Amino acid sequence: MTMQILVPASDGDMPAHMWLPEAGRGPGLLLLQEIFGVSGYVQRRAADLAAAGYVVLAPELYWRLDQQVVDEQAAGAVDRAMELAGKLDWETTVADAVAAYDALSRLDQVRGAPGVVGFCFGGGLAFNVAAEVEPAVLVSYYGSAIPQLLDLAPRVTCPSLHHFGTADDYLDRGTVSAITEAVTADGRPARVELYDGANHAFDNDDFVLHHPGASRRAWVTTLAFLHEQLPT
Repeated sequence: MTMQILVPASDGDMPAHMWLPEAGRGPGLLLLQEIFGVSGYVQRRAADLAAAGYVVLAPELYWRLDQQVVDEQAAGAVDRAMELAGKLDWETTVADAVAAYDALSRLDQVRGAPGVVGFCFGGGLAFNVAAEVEPAVLVSYYGSAIPQLLDLAPRVTCPSLHHFGTADDYLDRGTVSAITEAVTADGRPARVELYDGANHAFDNDDFVLHHPGASRRAWVTTLAFLHEQLPT
């Protein structure tokens, strides 16, 4: 079951998409978009998570802008999406995501503290959110902003899973090594998975960089990790 809800933000109501599992209730997951917005791909992943037993909320983080979704297959899609993401104020966007997390946690259908899942832009945002609140779990796919957020790593204390491709054009191996060192320091419960030959956004099956093998393996790992740390 899917529906639209409004999340109270600092200066208005932010639209968000919600998916319910078959049982109608369960643990919650905040799902944070790529730079392309809450695209068909993001919505399919939300439906997959709902099918796995989770209540999923995906806020429209571009809600203040003149465009909310970019077609990943269109000419110039990356440039247009980067332009949109560049118009966001990071601190305001973090506050929006935290407001969505709080709204999700208050829903009658949600059991316990929610987790956070993010892809690309949303993967870095999810990391920042996990430093601001205390989610049950964090899953970040190639979080593009994480290298600029490593000072927050001591505040991300929940179990976390990070996915990176070894052929990522935006996050090279040295950067991924630095991320790994930071998130696992002091015995924090973080896990980093690498996927040989996979580029950035390898999970997005609507995008030219999709890597089917890495996508399948990462998703199986994600579901197993979620079910271990946030059982349905």
